[in-house]
Amino acid sequence: MGNTDYVYPSTNVECAHRVAIPPSQPLSKSLKSSLKETFFPDDPLRQFKNQAPSRKFILALQYFLPILEWAPRYTFEFFKADLISGITIASLAIPQGISYAKLANLPPILGLYSSFVPPLVYAMMGSSRDLAVGTVAVASLLIASMLGNEVNATENPKLYLHLAFTATFFAGVFQAALGFLRLGFIVDFLSHATIVGFMAGAATVVCLQQLKGILGLEHFTHGTDLVSVMRSVFSQTHMWRWESGVLGCCFLFFLLLTRYLSLRRPKFFWLSAMAPLTSVILGSLLVYLTHAEKHGVQVIMQLVLICHFIQIGHLKKGLNPPSLTDLAFGSQYLTLAIKTGIVTGVIALAEGIAVGRSFAMFKNYHIDGNKEMIAFGMMNIAGSCTSCYLTTGPFSRSAVNFNAGCKTAVSNIVMATAVMITLLFLTPLFHYTPLVVLSSIIISAMLGLIDYEAAIHLWKIDKFDFIVCLSAYAGVVFGSVEIGLVVAVALSLLRVLLFVARPRTFVLGNIPNSMIYRSVDQYPTANSVPGILILEINAPIYFANSSYLRERISRWIYEEEDKLKSSGETSLQYVVLDMGGVGSIDTSGISMLEEVKKNVDRRGLKLVLANPGSEVMKKLDKSKFIETIGQEWIYLTVGEAVGACNFLLHTYKPNPVAVEPEAHDNNV
Repeated sequence: MGNTDYVYPSTNVECAHRVAIPPSQPLSKSLKSSLKETFFPDDPLRQFKNQAPSRKFILALQYFLPILEWAPRYTFEFFKADLISGITIASLAIPQGISYAKLANLPPILGLYSSFVPPLVYAMMGSSRDLAVGTVAVASLLIASMLGNEVNATENPKLYLHLAFTATFFAGVFQAALGFLRLGFIVDFLSHATIVGFMAGAATVVCLQQLKGILGLEHFTHGTDLVSVMRSVFSQTHMWRWESGVLGCCFLFFLLLTRYLSLRRPKFFWLSAMAPLTSVILGSLLVYLTHAEKHGVQVIMQLVLICHFIQIGHLKKGLNPPSLTDLAFGSQYLTLAIKTGIVTGVIALAEGIAVGRSFAMFKNYHIDGNKEMIAFGMMNIAGSCTSCYLTTGPFSRSAVNFNAGCKTAVSNIVMATAVMITLLFLTPLFHYTPLVVLSSIIISAMLGLIDYEAAIHLWKIDKFDFIVCLSAYAGVVFGSVEIGLVVAVALSLLRVLLFVARPRTFVLGNIPNSMIYRSVDQYPTANSVPGILILEINAPIYFANSSYLRERISRWIYEEEDKLKSSGETSLQYVVLDMGGVGSIDTSGISMLEEVKKNVDRRGLKLVLANPGSEVMKKLDKSKFIETIGQEWIYLTVGEAVGACNFLLHTYKPNPVAVEPEAHDNNV
């Protein structure tokens, strides 16, 4: 990278524009502006400006109940599309609800209860047109894992059930609080890589847990890690039921085949949607006609008998009984319920909002993240009082809803109505449903969550993200769901800290025949400027990175001087810091700049600043650093700074020995 082709820009120092210092603002105004940008970046109150009080009241109702906004425009054409979508997702919701309740170690009928009340609440309060509300496997697994560590669902089912309701209540309170306080950015700490790894790990664990149902085992480990499950499976080879295994493999093959056909031919999406309910019906008929329950095939009726003394343990007719009095606020396990609620609430939010935003992008409309949090929170609070456990917007059910052509959230109302009819009249028909069919349904659904293509994409794009993803997966599979989540979040936060603590700095060069200065690593044709070292700082300067930046800038200077000395080129005279990427600076950062200036002065060089932002200029002015460096050494652009330095290099020969800053300024 030589300088033989460099053309000095003709810049008149006297005509250079000075960097303005923004006017000082009152603390109250500055604080208000900061809070607004933090909590109200979308300015939700703009629609209330210049409106009559009655209109403001209507707008407020529409904000919290979006159904009031789109219901007046609802048409019969929309209803026909939503009716088909609602019936389609109901056929998926019924078997999945029963399966996921079993996964959470809860009475099967809770899965149906959870597909009735929460969707009705979301239809009124949610902003997504495509999200289909219901229970999800990951949250079910988390509840079973976290509550099961301290309370055995088999030995103390009543307490376990009450804790599940209580955890759902606190999950709802936490979700709604995030929405009302507009703290949705907390969910953003779960990065894409974290979610991919965590979901895949949870799906793997869920599939492993279903080996109990597939093999017809009665006793199984309470651990979720791979080693515990494999030890439990292979230590009971004499207890394997071949009848259950054959039946499970047949239904699993059927479910996977319908999914494959639906993916290859999108217009046949209904095949995959109807397959779970078809499997339940066929399995129940097969058991009823052959009395397979007497030959090693476990059925829901046997699961119900385990919970015979719990009032809602049976698959009996009737709608959701109230459970407000069952919330265990006075239990010794209240802390456990709160912790479980918060963890599952965050996971449910991350999944639901991500799914909602994905489908909204396809249809080119926007969903409000804070509205979604309020809607999720309220539906889980209502659910906890009506015998439901945690619900959100699962991807599989929402994908079916989207492909079925839904137009509005009325599809959730249709689904809830279908579930209501099932609860009132059809629940006894599920008594003979074989558990192996439910296990097959869960496995087929979970395989879709193992997104190996996303992991390969992460490896190609960002190796650190891939490590985060793999760590989350390994933590869940070889440790526990909680360990995997903690490891993944910790690694994501570590990356954020590394970005903050070790910001990138670049040496800039001049693009030939232009006034543009870019990184010499990115643009090899960029020429270095004789006698001038140009550095770009590409991050805010805080206490966490100020020491690193001080040392890194010093090292750039040492390396540049050594290079110039060895090549015999013009000695270094100026150090230009491009601060266009420095959005803010704190007192530690200002102290760092003061130390850098002293170091530069001791070496007989001159420090020049270019393109500092308004926040940086305010801080530099208040700290008197501008007086220290001199207003004349702060420029609007790198081009102006280099032009001024070149002008001085050609009109004044600096003293090669170290000089005091005052003497240097006077000579200039």
